[in-house]
Amino acid sequence: MKLLLVEDSKRLRDSLALGLRKSGYVVDLTGDGAEGYWMATHEQYDVIVLDIMLPNMDGLSILTQLREKQVNTCILMLTARDKVENRVEGLSKGADDYLVKPFAMDELLARIDALCRRSYNIRASHIKWGPVTLDLSKRTVSVNEAELALKPREYRILEYIAMRSGEIVSKSDIESRIYDDNAELRSNVVESAISSIRRKFDAVGHPCPIETRRGLGYLIEKA
Repeated sequence: MKLLLVEDSKRLRDSLALGLRKSGYVVDLTGDGAEGYWMATHEQYDVIVLDIMLPNMDGLSILTQLREKQVNTCILMLTARDKVENRVEGLSKGADDYLVKPFAMDELLARIDALCRRSYNIRASHIKWGPVTLDLSKRTVSVNEAELALKPREYRILEYIAMRSGEIVSKSDIESRIYDDNAELRSNVVESAISSIRRKFDAVGHPCPIETRRGLGYLIEKA
C-alpha cells in the first residue's frame, strides 16, 4: 500500500517513515504543504497522513482543496491541537480520521490499516476463500489454520490483489504500490514474488488464489 506523509518536523517525519516502511508500506514524504498538495493531486495514494501546521500551505487548506477537487483518498490528520472543536473542524472539512500528538506508532499503524481497508470497501479484518484466511490486522495468511511463511513483500502483494478481488491488477500497479521508488526493480520482480507465493501454497496442498491474465495482470476472484 502506498502512503503520502506530509509532516514539517524532519525528525518526526523520518521516524514515522521508517516505522511505516518497516511495516511494509511504500511512503512518499515531504515537509512542505504546497509540495504535499501537488503530490496528492498528481499521484494515487491509499492513505494521506497530513499534519495541520505546515509551511506554505496548512493541512486544513490542503484537505479542503483536495475535497473540492474530488480527491477522495482517505486522509488522517495529525495535530498537536487536542481541543474537541479542532477535531470537529478537520472532520467536518472531510478528514477521515484524526490523531493528536504525541501518539504511539502502533495506534498510527492501526488507524492507517483501517483506512486502507476502508479505501477498498473492506470492513472486516479477514478475507477468506474457503480454507484460506488473510488476516489483515496480523498480516498473516493461513490455509486450514496452517500459516504460510510469506516474506513481508509477498504478503503485501497477496494482500493488495486480494483487496481488489474481482479486478485485474496490472504488474505496473503492483510495482507502484508495493515497491519503493528508490528500489532497483528487476524486470521480473513481481513475477518472481508471485511464483514464490504459489510455491508456498503448493507446499501446503492448496492452489494459490492468484490467477495470471496474460498481458493484463493478476486476479483473485471474489469469494
